[in-house]
Amino acid sequence: MRYSEGLFGRKEPPRGAAAPASPAPHSPAHAPLAAVPRAGSPPTPPAPAEAAHRADEGSGSRLIVGPNIKLKGVEIDDCDTLVVEGRVEATMVSRAIQIAEHGAFKGSADIEVAEIRGSFEGELTVRGRLVVHATGRVAGKVRYGKLLVQEGGEITGEVGTLAGRAAPGAA
Repeated sequence: MRYSEGLFGRKEPPRGAAAPASPAPHSPAHAPLAAVPRAGSPPTPPAPAEAAHRADEGSGSRLIVGPNIKLKGVEIDDCDTLVVEGRVEATMVSRAIQIAEHGAFKGSADIEVAEIRGSFEGELTVRGRLVVHATGRVAGKVRYGKLLVQEGGEITGEVGTLAGRAAPGAA
């Protein structure tokens, strides 16, 4: 059987000939290789990081500012989780912020949970838990509900609990 070149380079059968059967769009032939189970093999559970990522996906909106990205002069609202891997200058009200080791946030943030591995400069209000990792640097006016600072992490400026009491030993 002779095929002719069709639109977009597709091979088309001559008129009157039966078209070759193509697999259904949702068949394993169109699924990614990782998603196709092998015969006789038990299903593999997702990696812990993948499972955590899937859990975050279902919990709401997520904005990721990737490495080498600069986001300046914005107001971020209705974002459940902001992940900062680049540079952000903004005002935000959110559920959570995660600043990566090379990420930086400058501005003001009113959030529930903060995890700082990079740098934060400005006014930070964390109603729940503020975690400053060993590589984290926080400077400015900081208010928190609960605080965890790993060895090597730094907090400078006006630091206190949401009740208004200054943290002991804070600079």
